[in-house]
Amino acid sequence: MASKKTLSEALENLSLEAKELYLSSEVPRLEKAPSPLEFLREWVNPNIPVIIKNAFCHWPALEKWNNDYLRKKIGHKIVTVAVTPNGYADAVVGDKFVMPEEREMQFSKFLDILEGRIQKRGIFYVQKQNSNLTDEFQELCFEAASEISWATEAFGKRPDAVNFWMGDARAVTSMHKDHYENLYCVISGRKKFMLLPPSDLPLIPYELYTPARFKATESGDFDIVDEVGENGTELSSSTKLPWIAIDPLNPDLDKYPKYAKANPVTCTINAGEMLYLPSLWFHHVQQSHGCIAINFWYDMEYDIKYNYFKFVESVTELTNKEA
Repeated sequence: MASKKTLSEALENLSLEAKELYLSSEVPRLEKAPSPLEFLREWVNPNIPVIIKNAFCHWPALEKWNNDYLRKKIGHKIVTVAVTPNGYADAVVGDKFVMPEEREMQFSKFLDILEGRIQKRGIFYVQKQNSNLTDEFQELCFEAASEISWATEAFGKRPDAVNFWMGDARAVTSMHKDHYENLYCVISGRKKFMLLPPSDLPLIPYELYTPARFKATESGDFDIVDEVGENGTELSSSTKLPWIAIDPLNPDLDKYPKYAKANPVTCTINAGEMLYLPSLWFHHVQQSHGCIAINFWYDMEYDIKYNYFKFVESVTELTNKEA
């Protein structure tokens, strides 16, 4: 039987072999949208990210969507805004996985806060997801798109969700992965992505955390309040959530030395550019102030690649427990 050390080395070799065989030290860029066959063959099947220029240059949103226009168009709308004291929504704070406080407000008030016309404690970010573009921002749908036609043909399905994002430069998306094929389109400003491939899974530390939520107090400060069940009772210890335990901007390599062998790639997505972010890639996101973006989530195929990923995940968990 293979020793524990040999098994750990084999897991770490996944990252090394991926880097040697097919991964690049930077995200490639295309000057135009690929055909469905090219997209599927060159990027989706190999599970490789790519930045695509001129993929949505026909959208009216690129010309129209600024604060003045959006204020006139949808300023009256009540929308859901995530509010945190530190800019980190859905992130680890101490021994808890803390979600943002969600506030409903007129979109014009959100813009006032973003522009500094109204002073409010906290960092505000429109990031509800759950296809909020087609839900809370329906009036904007026809100025963007409900799908990417060549991607829809390649995937053989329509997107599960189309999301609208806008917020403060201090708002940061902590590192995580999604079970979606993600087409991320920046309308204005820029987004900075740090990406790590699924083959780096054995190098990325996870811990279990109690789910909690930020809650503003009357003084304007924020408390962290544990989440409760649907009937108002406390959640059991079995409901702890696994989340990535390391901050890639300031990794604690003394505590998590394996992460030093990971292969992060950083790229900036500018206005008018699209990032294809393949399913199961780890990503951490920052943005410029007031950046506006739309992304399309296509459900991934739960095929042999998913089977292999879950197998590696299970073996990694067993190896870490025995370490």
